[in-house]
Amino acid sequence: MLPAICVSFLLLASACGSDNGDNETSSSSGSSDASNDGSNSNDEAASVSGNVTISGSSTVEPISIRVAELFEDVAPDVSVTVDGPGTGDGFKLFCEGETDISDASRQIKDTEKASCFENGVDNIVELKVGVDGIAVMTSAANTAVECLSFEQLFALIGPAGEGTKTWGEASPGLPDTPLDVFGPGEESGTFDSFLEIVFEDLAEEQGLEATTRTDYSPSGDDNVILQGIQSSDTSLGWTGFAFAVNAQNVRLIPVDGGDGNCVEPTPDSIASNQYPISRDLWIYVNADKAAANPAVTAYIDFYVTEGLKQAVGEVGYVPLTDAAQAETQGRWNAMETIS
Repeated sequence: MLPAICVSFLLLASACGSDNGDNETSSSSGSSDASNDGSNSNDEAASVSGNVTISGSSTVEPISIRVAELFEDVAPDVSVTVDGPGTGDGFKLFCEGETDISDASRQIKDTEKASCFENGVDNIVELKVGVDGIAVMTSAANTAVECLSFEQLFALIGPAGEGTKTWGEASPGLPDTPLDVFGPGEESGTFDSFLEIVFEDLAEEQGLEATTRTDYSPSGDDNVILQGIQSSDTSLGWTGFAFAVNAQNVRLIPVDGGDGNCVEPTPDSIASNQYPISRDLWIYVNADKAAANPAVTAYIDFYVTEGLKQAVGEVGYVPLTDAAQAETQGRWNAMETIS
Protein backbone atom coordinates (compact mmCIF):
# COMPACT_ATOMS: atom_id res chain seq x y z
CA MET A 1 0.00 0.00 0.00
CA LEU A 2 2.79 2.45 0.79
CA PRO A 3 4.32 2.52 -2.73
CA ALA A 4 0.96 3.55 -4.20
CA ILE A 5 0.76 6.49 -1.81
CA CYS A 6 4.27 7.55 -2.69
CA VAL A 7 3.50 7.49 -6.42
CA SER A 8 0.48 9.72 -5.88
CA PHE A 9 2.44 12.16 -3.76
CA LEU A 10 5.12 12.48 -6.43
CA LEU A 11 2.43 13.22 -9.01
CA LEU A 12 0.96 15.87 -6.76
CA ALA A 13 4.35 17.45 -6.18
CA SER A 14 5.19 17.54 -9.87
CA ALA A 15 2.00 19.20 -11.10
CA CYS A 16 -0.14 20.06 -8.08
CA GLY A 17 -2.00 16.88 -8.96
CA SER A 18 -2.46 14.58 -11.91
CA ASP A 19 -5.30 14.60 -14.39
CA ASN A 20 -4.30 11.09 -15.28
CA GLY A 21 -7.21 8.78 -15.85
CA ASP A 22 -4.98 5.75 -15.48
CA ASN A 23 -3.65 6.39 -11.98
CA GLU A 24 -5.04 4.43 -9.06
CA THR A 25 -4.01 5.14 -5.51
CA SER A 26 -4.58 3.21 -2.32
CA SER A 27 -4.07 4.63 1.12
CA SER A 28 -5.28 4.04 4.63
CA SER A 29 -7.85 6.26 6.18
CA GLY A 30 -10.49 6.53 8.92
CA SER A 31 -13.34 8.44 10.56
CA SER A 32 -14.83 10.87 13.02
CA ASP A 33 -18.50 11.38 13.91
CA ALA A 34 -20.51 13.28 11.29
CA SER A 35 -22.21 15.41 13.90
CA ASN A 36 -19.06 16.98 15.28
CA ASP A 37 -16.20 19.10 14.00
CA GLY A 38 -13.75 16.30 13.30
CA SER A 39 -12.17 16.32 16.77
CA ASN A 40 -13.13 12.82 17.93
CA SER A 41 -10.36 10.88 19.62
CA ASN A 42 -7.94 8.81 17.60
CA ASP A 43 -9.00 5.81 19.67
CA GLU A 44 -12.53 6.02 18.28
CA ALA A 45 -11.32 6.53 14.71
CA ALA A 46 -8.81 3.70 15.03
CA SER A 47 -11.64 1.26 15.75
CA VAL A 48 -13.07 1.74 12.23
CA SER A 49 -12.06 -0.69 9.48
CA GLY A 50 -13.11 -1.44 5.93
CA ASN A 51 -12.72 -0.24 2.36
CA VAL A 52 -13.74 2.91 0.50
CA THR A 53 -13.83 3.13 -3.31
CA ILE A 54 -13.70 6.47 -5.13
CA SER A 55 -13.62 7.19 -8.85
CA GLY A 56 -14.34 10.14 -11.13
CA SER A 57 -12.79 13.51 -11.84
CA SER A 58 -9.05 13.57 -12.30
CA THR A 59 -9.25 17.21 -11.18
CA VAL A 60 -10.75 16.33 -7.79
CA GLU A 61 -8.66 13.15 -7.48
CA PRO A 62 -5.67 14.91 -5.84
CA ILE A 63 -7.92 16.32 -3.10
CA SER A 64 -9.39 12.91 -2.30
CA ILE A 65 -5.92 11.36 -2.34
CA ARG A 66 -4.54 14.01 0.00
CA VAL A 67 -7.48 13.62 2.39
CA ALA A 68 -6.75 9.87 2.50
CA GLU A 69 -3.07 10.56 3.18
CA LEU A 70 -3.89 12.96 6.00
CA PHE A 71 -6.35 10.50 7.48
CA GLU A 72 -3.98 7.56 7.30
CA ASP A 73 -2.58 8.19 10.76
CA VAL A 74 -6.05 8.55 12.27
CA ALA A 75 -7.53 5.20 11.22
CA PRO A 76 -5.00 2.92 9.54
CA ASP A 77 -7.47 0.05 9.19
CA VAL A 78 -9.51 1.75 6.48
CA SER A 79 -8.23 1.35 2.92
CA VAL A 80 -9.24 4.09 0.48
CA THR A 81 -8.82 3.55 -3.26
CA VAL A 82 -8.95 6.68 -5.46
CA ASP A 83 -8.83 6.73 -9.23
CA GLY A 84 -9.52 9.45 -11.81
CA PRO A 85 -10.79 8.36 -15.23
CA GLY A 86 -12.92 11.50 -15.59
CA THR A 87 -16.15 12.89 -14.16
CA GLY A 88 -18.44 11.20 -16.69
CA ASP A 89 -16.78 7.81 -16.39
CA GLY A 90 -16.86 8.13 -12.61
CA PHE A 91 -20.60 8.77 -12.60
CA LYS A 92 -21.15 5.67 -14.74
CA LEU A 93 -19.43 3.53 -12.11
CA PHE A 94 -21.17 5.35 -9.27
CA CYS A 95 -24.62 4.94 -10.83
CA GLU A 96 -23.97 1.24 -11.32
CA GLY A 97 -23.24 0.94 -7.60
CA GLU A 98 -19.59 0.05 -8.15
CA THR A 99 -18.15 2.94 -6.11
CA ASP A 100 -18.96 4.60 -2.80
CA ILE A 101 -17.99 8.15 -3.77
CA SER A 102 -17.76 9.97 -7.10
CA ASP A 103 -15.34 12.88 -7.57
CA ALA A 104 -16.72 15.52 -9.96
CA SER A 105 -15.48 18.75 -11.49
CA ARG A 106 -19.06 19.66 -12.40
CA GLN A 107 -22.48 18.93 -10.94
CA ILE A 108 -24.25 15.73 -11.86
CA LYS A 109 -26.33 15.90 -15.06
CA ASP A 110 -30.04 15.08 -15.07
CA THR A 111 -29.37 12.10 -17.34
CA GLU A 112 -26.73 10.77 -14.93
CA LYS A 113 -29.04 11.29 -11.99
CA ALA A 114 -31.80 9.40 -13.79
CA SER A 115 -29.39 6.54 -14.48
CA CYS A 116 -28.46 6.40 -10.81
CA PHE A 117 -32.09 6.34 -9.71
CA GLU A 118 -32.98 3.63 -12.23
CA ASN A 119 -30.21 1.46 -10.78
CA GLY A 120 -31.37 1.98 -7.20
CA VAL A 121 -28.64 4.48 -6.32
CA ASP A 122 -31.23 7.01 -5.22
CA ASN A 123 -29.87 8.43 -1.97
CA ILE A 124 -27.02 10.69 -3.03
CA VAL A 125 -25.40 13.47 -1.02
CA GLU A 126 -23.81 16.27 -3.08
CA LEU A 127 -20.92 18.05 -1.34
CA LYS A 128 -18.93 21.05 -2.56
CA VAL A 129 -15.25 20.66 -1.66
CA GLY A 130 -13.31 23.46 -3.36
CA VAL A 131 -12.99 25.94 -6.22
CA ASP A 132 -10.85 25.68 -9.36
CA GLY A 133 -10.23 27.76 -12.44
CA ILE A 134 -9.70 26.41 -15.94
CA ALA A 135 -6.42 27.77 -17.26
CA VAL A 136 -5.94 28.62 -20.93
CA MET A 137 -2.31 28.07 -21.89
CA THR A 138 0.26 28.33 -24.61
CA SER A 139 3.96 27.62 -24.82
CA ALA A 140 6.22 29.92 -22.83
CA ALA A 141 7.83 30.73 -26.18
CA ASN A 142 4.60 32.25 -27.50
CA THR A 143 4.57 35.88 -26.34
CA ALA A 144 2.47 37.24 -29.23
CA VAL A 145 -0.90 36.35 -27.66
CA GLU A 146 -1.46 38.52 -24.59
CA CYS A 147 -5.16 37.90 -23.91
CA LEU A 148 -8.02 35.84 -25.35
CA SER A 149 -11.73 36.62 -25.26
CA PHE A 150 -14.50 34.02 -25.05
CA GLU A 151 -15.27 34.84 -28.70
CA GLN A 152 -11.68 34.14 -29.75
CA LEU A 153 -11.57 30.91 -27.75
CA PHE A 154 -14.77 29.77 -29.43
CA ALA A 155 -13.33 30.62 -32.85
CA LEU A 156 -10.06 28.83 -32.12
CA ILE A 157 -11.35 25.73 -30.33
CA GLY A 158 -15.06 25.56 -31.20
CA PRO A 159 -16.67 23.80 -34.18
CA ALA A 160 -16.18 26.78 -36.52
CA GLY A 161 -12.42 26.34 -36.12
CA GLU A 162 -12.52 22.88 -37.71
CA GLY A 163 -9.76 22.57 -40.30
CA THR A 164 -8.07 25.92 -39.60
CA LYS A 165 -4.29 25.67 -39.43
CA THR A 166 -3.23 29.02 -37.94
CA TRP A 167 -4.37 31.29 -35.12
CA GLY A 168 -5.16 34.08 -37.60
CA GLU A 169 -7.12 31.80 -39.93
CA ALA A 170 -9.38 30.74 -37.05
CA SER A 171 -9.70 34.22 -35.53
CA PRO A 172 -8.69 37.22 -37.67
CA GLY A 173 -6.40 39.61 -35.86
CA LEU A 174 -4.44 36.89 -34.11
CA PRO A 175 -0.93 35.90 -35.32
CA ASP A 176 -0.63 33.92 -38.55
CA THR A 177 1.29 31.14 -36.81
CA PRO A 178 0.57 27.39 -36.60
CA LEU A 179 -2.29 26.45 -34.29
CA ASP A 180 -1.77 23.22 -32.34
CA VAL A 181 -4.61 22.58 -29.89
CA PHE A 182 -4.42 20.26 -26.86
CA GLY A 183 -7.11 19.73 -24.23
CA PRO A 184 -9.27 17.31 -22.26
CA GLY A 185 -11.44 14.71 -23.95
CA GLU A 186 -15.19 14.28 -23.65
CA GLU A 187 -14.86 12.00 -20.62
CA SER A 188 -13.50 14.90 -18.57
CA GLY A 189 -15.48 17.21 -16.33
CA THR A 190 -13.01 19.93 -17.33
CA PHE A 191 -14.17 19.48 -20.93
CA ASP A 192 -17.82 19.84 -19.89
CA SER A 193 -17.17 22.85 -17.65
CA PHE A 194 -15.16 24.65 -20.34
CA LEU A 195 -17.95 24.20 -22.88
CA GLU A 196 -20.62 25.33 -20.44
CA ILE A 197 -18.77 28.43 -19.23
CA VAL A 198 -17.08 29.60 -22.43
CA PHE A 199 -19.00 28.17 -25.39
CA GLU A 200 -22.67 27.68 -24.49
CA ASP A 201 -24.03 31.20 -24.96
CA LEU A 202 -21.87 31.92 -28.02
CA ALA A 203 -22.88 28.65 -29.67
CA GLU A 204 -26.56 29.43 -29.13
CA GLU A 205 -26.13 32.92 -30.62
CA GLN A 206 -24.42 31.48 -33.71
CA GLY A 207 -26.71 28.49 -34.12
CA LEU A 208 -23.83 26.09 -33.53
CA GLU A 209 -23.31 23.16 -31.20
CA ALA A 210 -21.52 23.94 -27.95
CA THR A 211 -18.66 21.57 -28.59
CA THR A 212 -15.06 21.58 -29.76
CA ARG A 213 -13.50 21.13 -33.15
CA THR A 214 -12.70 17.46 -33.71
CA ASP A 215 -9.21 17.99 -35.14
CA TYR A 216 -7.40 18.68 -31.87
CA SER A 217 -5.41 16.41 -29.57
CA PRO A 218 -7.63 15.32 -26.65
CA SER A 219 -6.49 13.42 -23.57
CA GLY A 220 -7.84 12.44 -20.19
CA ASP A 221 -4.33 12.87 -18.77
CA ASP A 222 -3.28 16.41 -17.85
CA ASN A 223 0.37 15.44 -18.11
CA VAL A 224 -0.19 14.50 -21.76
CA ILE A 225 -2.00 17.80 -22.38
CA LEU A 226 0.85 19.76 -20.82
CA GLN A 227 3.43 17.81 -22.82
CA GLY A 228 1.55 18.69 -25.99
CA ILE A 229 1.48 22.38 -25.11
CA GLN A 230 5.18 22.27 -24.29
CA SER A 231 5.95 20.53 -27.60
CA SER A 232 4.76 23.37 -29.86
CA ASP A 233 5.97 26.97 -29.68
CA THR A 234 2.55 28.22 -30.84
CA SER A 235 0.32 25.77 -28.98
CA LEU A 236 -3.06 26.41 -27.35
CA GLY A 237 -4.62 24.30 -24.62
CA TRP A 238 -6.66 24.24 -21.47
CA THR A 239 -6.76 22.28 -18.21
CA GLY A 240 -7.40 22.82 -14.50
CA PHE A 241 -5.53 25.75 -12.95
CA ALA A 242 -3.99 23.60 -10.22
CA PHE A 243 -2.33 21.39 -12.83
CA ALA A 244 -1.14 24.31 -14.94
CA VAL A 245 0.16 26.79 -12.39
CA ASN A 246 3.41 24.98 -11.60
CA ALA A 247 3.99 23.45 -15.04
CA GLN A 248 7.28 24.26 -16.75
CA ASN A 249 7.58 25.95 -20.16
CA VAL A 250 3.94 26.99 -20.44
CA ARG A 251 2.33 30.41 -20.08
CA LEU A 252 -1.13 31.05 -18.69
CA ILE A 253 -3.09 33.44 -20.91
CA PRO A 254 -5.37 36.08 -19.30
CA VAL A 255 -9.01 35.78 -20.37
CA ASP A 256 -11.69 38.37 -21.14
CA GLY A 257 -15.11 36.98 -20.27
CA GLY A 258 -16.97 39.75 -22.10
CA ASP A 259 -16.52 42.87 -20.02
CA GLY A 260 -13.34 44.06 -21.72
CA ASN A 261 -11.09 43.12 -18.79
CA CYS A 262 -8.31 40.58 -19.27
CA VAL A 263 -7.94 38.64 -16.03
CA GLU A 264 -5.05 36.35 -15.20
CA PRO A 265 -5.93 33.15 -13.31
CA THR A 266 -4.67 33.33 -9.73
CA PRO A 267 -6.03 31.87 -6.48
CA ASP A 268 -7.46 35.29 -5.58
CA SER A 269 -9.06 35.97 -8.98
CA ILE A 270 -10.59 32.48 -9.00
CA ALA A 271 -11.91 32.68 -5.44
CA SER A 272 -13.47 36.08 -6.14
CA ASN A 273 -14.97 34.91 -9.47
CA GLN A 274 -13.11 37.73 -11.25
CA TYR A 275 -11.43 35.14 -13.43
CA PRO A 276 -14.17 34.24 -15.88
CA ILE A 277 -13.45 30.49 -16.20
CA SER A 278 -13.94 29.35 -12.62
CA ARG A 279 -15.89 26.35 -11.30
CA ASP A 280 -16.81 24.52 -8.12
CA LEU A 281 -15.51 21.03 -7.30
CA TRP A 282 -17.70 18.30 -5.83
CA ILE A 283 -17.92 14.84 -4.36
CA TYR A 284 -21.03 12.66 -4.45
CA VAL A 285 -21.64 10.08 -1.73
CA ASN A 286 -23.87 7.03 -1.92
CA ALA A 287 -25.72 7.54 1.37
CA ASP A 288 -26.94 3.94 1.49
CA LYS A 289 -23.38 2.66 1.24
CA ALA A 290 -22.31 5.12 3.92
CA ALA A 291 -25.07 3.84 6.22
CA ALA A 292 -23.95 0.24 5.65
CA ASN A 293 -20.20 0.88 5.76
CA PRO A 294 -18.73 2.84 8.69
CA ALA A 295 -15.51 3.29 6.70
CA VAL A 296 -17.32 5.46 4.12
CA THR A 297 -18.96 7.58 6.81
CA ALA A 298 -15.62 7.88 8.62
CA TYR A 299 -13.78 9.07 5.53
CA ILE A 300 -16.40 11.68 4.64
CA ASP A 301 -16.59 12.88 8.25
CA PHE A 302 -12.90 13.67 8.05
CA TYR A 303 -13.11 14.97 4.48
CA VAL A 304 -15.64 17.72 5.27
CA THR A 305 -13.82 18.86 8.41
CA GLU A 306 -10.07 18.51 8.77
CA GLY A 307 -9.63 17.33 5.19
CA LEU A 308 -11.10 20.44 3.58
CA LYS A 309 -9.19 22.74 5.91
CA GLN A 310 -5.85 21.33 4.81
CA ALA A 311 -6.01 19.21 1.66
CA VAL A 312 -7.63 21.61 -0.84
CA GLY A 313 -5.01 24.33 -0.49
CA GLU A 314 -2.12 21.89 -0.28
CA VAL A 315 -2.85 20.43 -3.71
CA GLY A 316 -3.23 23.83 -5.34
CA TYR A 317 -6.96 24.55 -5.34
CA VAL A 318 -8.87 27.41 -3.74
CA PRO A 319 -10.37 26.39 -0.36
CA LEU A 320 -14.01 27.02 0.45
CA THR A 321 -14.92 30.05 2.53
CA ASP A 322 -15.87 29.32 6.13
CA ALA A 323 -19.54 29.78 5.22
CA ALA A 324 -19.31 27.41 2.24
CA GLN A 325 -17.49 24.78 4.28
CA ALA A 326 -20.14 25.06 6.99
CA GLU A 327 -22.81 24.47 4.33
CA THR A 328 -20.97 21.37 3.10
CA GLN A 329 -20.66 20.05 6.65
CA GLY A 330 -24.34 20.77 7.28
CA ARG A 331 -25.42 18.86 4.17
CA TRP A 332 -23.39 15.85 5.21
CA ASN A 333 -24.47 15.91 8.85
CA ALA A 334 -28.11 16.10 7.76
CA MET A 335 -27.63 13.48 5.01
CA GLU A 336 -29.31 15.93 2.64
CA THR A 337 -29.88 14.00 -0.58
CA ILE A 338 -30.47 15.31 -4.10
CA SER A 339 -33.79 14.77 -5.87
